[in-house]
Amino acid sequence: MYSKFKKGAASFYIVAFSTLILVIIAASFASVIISAVTRTSNDDLSQSAYDSALAGVEDAKLAYVNYAKCIQAGEKSAGSKPTGGSAVSCADIIYWMEHPDCDMVGHILGRIGKDDSGEVQVSDTVTTGPNVDNNLNQAYTCVVVNTTLGDYRSSLSATNQTKIVKAHFGSSIADKIKKVRINWYSNREGSVYHFTNTTGSRVAFQPLMNIAASTPPTLSVGLVQTANTFNLSDFDESSGNRTNRATIYLVPTNNKNLADDGTTETYIGALNSNGENVVTSAIVAKSNSKYDKNLPSLIWCNSSATSEYACSAVVELPEPIGGTRSNETFMFAVSIPYGQPNTDFSIEFWCENGVRCSDETATVGNQNLTRAEISGVQVLVDSTGRANDLYRRIETRLEAQDTTFAVPFYAIQLLGNTGEILMEKDITVLREYNF
Repeated sequence: MYSKFKKGAASFYIVAFSTLILVIIAASFASVIISAVTRTSNDDLSQSAYDSALAGVEDAKLAYVNYAKCIQAGEKSAGSKPTGGSAVSCADIIYWMEHPDCDMVGHILGRIGKDDSGEVQVSDTVTTGPNVDNNLNQAYTCVVVNTTLGDYRSSLSATNQTKIVKAHFGSSIADKIKKVRINWYSNREGSVYHFTNTTGSRVAFQPLMNIAASTPPTLSVGLVQTANTFNLSDFDESSGNRTNRATIYLVPTNNKNLADDGTTETYIGALNSNGENVVTSAIVAKSNSKYDKNLPSLIWCNSSATSEYACSAVVELPEPIGGTRSNETFMFAVSIPYGQPNTDFSIEFWCENGVRCSDETATVGNQNLTRAEISGVQVLVDSTGRANDLYRRIETRLEAQDTTFAVPFYAIQLLGNTGEILMEKDITVLREYNF
């Protein structure tokens, strides 16, 4: 009997250990399944929350269009916070746009009552009528629209080589702007820096087939300005440190000494002040001179810097010919002449030393200046969306005006791959323009 008992005990241990192993395997498998289901559910909720935030952006577009129509019609804010009633007037819309808060878009579109507050439910599918299909419990909880910004930001690419920045400052501010800071080539996508825009001590503009390696790209910055009264002939020349038109070319280099080397027959080295590249107003005005070469300006770009942009240059603005600067004719054309590589850029406007244009101050070109806030060119939308208890927040900029209207890039453009200039008998009129 003792021998049989020992054989039974051995079987018991084998069964126990086998059962334990199976339980561990089953528990691990269940844990993997639960983890995958949870992750999938969170991904779905995250995407749904993101979609809710995008719905807030789309509603913000509608709200801004309504606001722009009211402004164009000459309407003005009533000056006091709207209350009572369901009809939304232009005075109400302008008040909410000028006093931004989380509920402004819902108020402007009538999705939230004037005396109410809170989130706006988002429909899962396209529905009609007052009932909203919201099985996923989606909503945008806060959408703020800002029409006054500290800078203009955009991107340039082969299909969109130029942006026209026509900001609105007001006549009393436009004439006080003395410096513009241009930043370009964001490293947020892990871009590689090659800096092949210079060879030795010379500027080396690359052949088109190699230009993609010339990173960051060469940037062209065109200035157009006038006094309140002007003649068309004023655009054809510069007078001392004054000009109505200028075009400067900012060529990146990773050689700080080369960029700071002064003026040669091939380039101008931007002055370096507190680590900033400064293109003086004299250089800018000279770019429109009939008697001087418009040499490119070498800009030192620090690839190891932790700033948002690889390259930055401070451009001192010359005065227009014949008087003070007019706000109505003050604009910039920022472009990549070679069409590549793609680049993000920003442009900031700073008032002259001693003039307070806003509460934001910074050291720009070795001077403590205040920023000039711009309006009418871009709209900043900050939208937060929700799906159940998961939130997503996005920030985007919308163009408030057309910044890509047609401008001539070339005096002659070669068609096809042959590089031949078409003779008159070969030309087919594609479009006729009347001037």
